[in-house]
Amino acid sequence: MQGLQLGREYYGHLGAPMLRERFGELADRIAVGLVGPGSECFGFDDEISRDHDWGPAFCMWLTSDDYRKHGRDLQKAYKELPGVFEGFGPRQASPGEERRVGACSTVAFYASYTGLDHLPATLREWLSIPEASLATCTNGQVFADPLGEFTRWRDALLAFYPEDVRLKRIASRCFTIAQSGQYNLSRSLKRGETFAASWFITQFCADMMSLVFLLNRRYAPFHKWMHRAVKELPLLGQWAYATVTELVSPFGPEEKPSVIEGACAVIVRQLRSEGLTDSSSDFLVDHAHSVHSRIKDASLRQRFSVIS
Repeated sequence: MQGLQLGREYYGHLGAPMLRERFGELADRIAVGLVGPGSECFGFDDEISRDHDWGPAFCMWLTSDDYRKHGRDLQKAYKELPGVFEGFGPRQASPGEERRVGACSTVAFYASYTGLDHLPATLREWLSIPEASLATCTNGQVFADPLGEFTRWRDALLAFYPEDVRLKRIASRCFTIAQSGQYNLSRSLKRGETFAASWFITQFCADMMSLVFLLNRRYAPFHKWMHRAVKELPLLGQWAYATVTELVSPFGPEEKPSVIEGACAVIVRQLRSEGLTDSSSDFLVDHAHSVHSRIKDASLRQRFSVIS
């Protein structure tokens, strides 16, 4: 059984009855689910995942006022639930990760990932949030949300970046893909710099997958799960997964620049098909500037810069 299913059943059989019996009307004000860090929330957990931060659990999100009044009692009641369920558990929390599950306010939960006590309202605020953090706080499942407040935040973030921010990030990825794969890799190979060559292949793969996520309007998770997750994307997902698998396989390094050039040609065709570039170049740096020129906000368009 995977963690999301386990969490949903744990809540349904034990959590929901506890909330109704011990917290009365407050139970109809609590959002419940399993969202956040860890393989289970991305649906990628397996037997290896079960040694830490995995097991029967769920999160409870409250309004700030409800959390101030009831958060401590709610957390105490949650900790009193049986630690073993359906033969799984107890959950072994890593040091510092004890608050992955249990009671939290909605605002505090999202602020821990976005750095904001409100939904991002400006382009600069959107750009300040690490993409992997956005992937983490919008993953998993919401089991119940009678007030709809937690889901309101979640849906607003899942609606994805404002288009100017997406274009800024696409332009940046085009630039770094070109620098690592089309420029620096072949030069490193000619010099016999095998570490540098390996680094540029890895960077190319990571940035290419990041670009595919942006084209799909989906947040890329952190690198541990990026390759596995990209396969599920409808646009270029299977292709990106296969291309990265080929590039990290142990065939001759001298053959990899040609694989990368073929991958860049696929990317250029996709950018052109979406009207994101009108450059005729094969070099993705030129397409980076073409994409960047489509940004409407003058202050964001004023200077091209690479962002992570």
